[in-house]
Amino acid sequence: MDVRPRDRAWMSRAERWPERETAEPETLYRFTAHERTIMTQKNQAASLTVRDVVSNALTACNGVLPLEPAWVARELAPAGRRLGLPEDRYDVGARGEICERWLASTTRADNRVGPADEGLSYLALEGDRRITLREAVDCAGREIMGTRYAATHSGLGRLAKIFDYGARLPYHIHPRAEHASLVGRNPKEEAYFYPPGVDMGPHPETFFGVHPSIADEHRYDVLLPYLVDWNSDLILRHSRAYFLIPEDGFHVPAGVLHAPGSALTIELQEDSDTSAMFQALNAGRVISKELLFKDVRPEDRKRLGERFLLEWVDWPVNGDPYLYERFHLGPRLIESSVQPGGEEHWIYYNTPKFSGKKLTVRPAMSYVSVEKGVYSVLAWRGSGTIAGQQVRGGDPSGDEVLVVHDRATTPHTVVNTGSEDLVLFKFFGPDVNPDVPYIGRALA
Repeated sequence: MDVRPRDRAWMSRAERWPERETAEPETLYRFTAHERTIMTQKNQAASLTVRDVVSNALTACNGVLPLEPAWVARELAPAGRRLGLPEDRYDVGARGEICERWLASTTRADNRVGPADEGLSYLALEGDRRITLREAVDCAGREIMGTRYAATHSGLGRLAKIFDYGARLPYHIHPRAEHASLVGRNPKEEAYFYPPGVDMGPHPETFFGVHPSIADEHRYDVLLPYLVDWNSDLILRHSRAYFLIPEDGFHVPAGVLHAPGSALTIELQEDSDTSAMFQALNAGRVISKELLFKDVRPEDRKRLGERFLLEWVDWPVNGDPYLYERFHLGPRLIESSVQPGGEEHWIYYNTPKFSGKKLTVRPAMSYVSVEKGVYSVLAWRGSGTIAGQQVRGGDPSGDEVLVVHDRATTPHTVVNTGSEDLVLFKFFGPDVNPDVPYIGRALA
């Protein structure tokens, strides 16, 4: 019998090994043409580089990459359970509860326990290939970020997230660059937006900074006993709380102490997950003191102990009597954005490190968008398309995309295909929008 090697899959056991006759019934399996096509496609897909896969996806998706949701667990406080997950999905055992969803994330969550890829977004690709957005940016940075931007920026440089806690978060701080660099991390400046139409939770107020007299009189050590004793929430007596209003927000520079309230919050920040908790007792339990020293070098902890964390505090900003006026963010209409089909508002501004907008497109209408660089989108409400890519607000399987540079910087149409307003949040990294507005009052 003249059988070519490539046809071995069609041979019976006796034909392959005539000397190995057994009492088992002879079996003959012939792969169908469709099965062989699928096998060939899988083999070809496995051999493609990440850059090849991303390039193919960009062509297929017209420069608008759909993303999978990235769920993140935390131990700090109970979940607010407003992320749209089934009730039995929130509790994840030793990891805590699902309290956050990270958006277009290239940042790994820095948790005590958890999967190695926690916090990282994945491209929503057809087939079995799994590629994180971080891998895509690393391997196809020019295609995603644009040649000029990729030449001066190592990545997207920002992290958007939804955080959803059933209690106020502990009073804590994020390091400025000088302290973050000691442990090889990035600083973490951030900003908040409180979307409308969502329950604000039991504590819709956020503490910011310290009383002005503490900074004016250099009484920095007033906070130290609470860090040493680590048994109460009384450190909050030295701060000020502000009531949270839907459609409002705050800009929080690195080095500013804060205890975010229980409102569902859409946050935009620098690409980092660094912090130090200053409040021991929260939501009825004392959290681990290791969360105070999480991003402190062992030698600094040994040398100065809890006192070292006081160096993280930007005292003039924390004690600024006009802190609210300088860092409160309200939506600002972008006059040049107004079209018959909709308009945009700045909702994240006051910093060159990131920026963000809210786009509203009216029912059965369209809006022509053009931006200065790559951006990601969260569809908050309604349904429609972005350059032909479908998005559905409130559906984690279809509400998140990344619009790459070449698509973002050329006119592309956003169409509202539903009967209610299509509301999209756009997130940009550092230096993308040099025209971002600033709050007028400067720190004296």
